[in-house]
Amino acid sequence: MESLEKFGKYSLLLYRSLRSLYEVNTYKKNLVSELLKIGYESVPIVLLTGVFTGAVMTIQTAYQLDIAFIPISVIGAITSESLLIELAAVITSLVLAGKVGARIATELGTMRVTEQIDALESMGFNSVSFLVLPRVLAGLIMFPILYIFASASGIIGGVTAGYVSGAISPTEFMSGAREFFFPWDVTFGILKAFVFGFVITSVSCFKGYYASGGAEGVGKGTTQATVLSCIYVLLADFVLAAVFL
Repeated sequence: MESLEKFGKYSLLLYRSLRSLYEVNTYKKNLVSELLKIGYESVPIVLLTGVFTGAVMTIQTAYQLDIAFIPISVIGAITSESLLIELAAVITSLVLAGKVGARIATELGTMRVTEQIDALESMGFNSVSFLVLPRVLAGLIMFPILYIFASASGIIGGVTAGYVSGAISPTEFMSGAREFFFPWDVTFGILKAFVFGFVITSVSCFKGYYASGGAEGVGKGTTQATVLSCIYVLLADFVLAAVFL
């Protein structure tokens, strides 16, 4: 029963956000700020995650395919395919669930328990349009862009690791990557990043917006936002794979 009640409040919050789309003047300033926070400030951790994911993937694939009759370029094909279709979107989103999701839940939770949200409402502000909508929109816009950064850095990390370890030359790596490249893989990865961005920002906004119980409640809401975001990202990953692959 409690779960149904929470789902109802979550759905109502999304409905109020959707209804506020036309109030551009209310949220446009916060939207720009959130685009910078979610996008620009996340680029270093996304690039780092992508590089090491690609590097590890290359070395592990080379170890598993150490068979004479398999062309060495297959290492590049498997690494790039895995990055584009799965790893770049999922691993980046799990990392951002901790960074972006926790920040959003903490910010809104603090505003809730210090009654700043109540003050906005009493002054006639639409708090959902002012606080929730720009964060969700920024997630929808920036997560696909961050996915592209993660994919590119992952391939660079894979090429570098293959060359440094002597497992595969850059030419052979890129030859395999090009031979097994399918445009749908990129489209599917961007679609996944779009969905994951919505899941992480909306769940974190919900947990923060309805936080209660002072500092302890904010901490509890932040933890729940991070954990639930990770779980729902993995669940959405499974559903998308089952439907579109």
